[in-house]
Amino acid sequence: MAGMELAPLRPWDDFFPGFDRFARPDVSDLSKWNNRVISNLLYFQTNYFAAAIVVILIVGFLNPLGMFLGGAVVALVFMGSVWAGENKAMIKNFKKKNPALFVVGVMGISYFLLSLCGGVMVFIFGITFPMLLILIHASLRLRSMKNKLENKIEGVGLKKKTPMGVILDLLDQQEEKINKIQDFLESKLKD
Repeated sequence: MAGMELAPLRPWDDFFPGFDRFARPDVSDLSKWNNRVISNLLYFQTNYFAAAIVVILIVGFLNPLGMFLGGAVVALVFMGSVWAGENKAMIKNFKKKNPALFVVGVMGISYFLLSLCGGVMVFIFGITFPMLLILIHASLRLRSMKNKLENKIEGVGLKKKTPMGVILDLLDQQEEKINKIQDFLESKLKD
């Protein structure tokens, strides 16, 4: 946590500039779609955290105990799955190749555990809804040149790690980008 910094809050006209900067993702090219989502998650992370906090506070105000229980269950399941991914090669490979399915699995297990406690509505509106909004925006928002440049700088290590960068590292989604950057730099040095 010592080497971590919070990314800046992006202005509203950059976060939601108008419909011309949004486009449907190419679902036939999953790696391109994944790259768009990861880039947007890193670039707009503070905006996403702020939006999620607003929704969590509203739901938490309406049902504080349920929100605390839901957040604790999701956090514990996520930490348990990350631990399992680090200690079991099969889970690590699945997590790296299918990050969306991995997150859906974590959410499914969390949903099941919360349904035993009667906290399903809090889970849906307080935890799943903000994640869905973030995923929709990150999938539809086209990346700008500034977005791509900022992400490459963080990926190479010229910039301190951010909270979203740490989360993506836990999901094994950053390593591939760093390897691509390293290969590119090595090829340019050979020329």
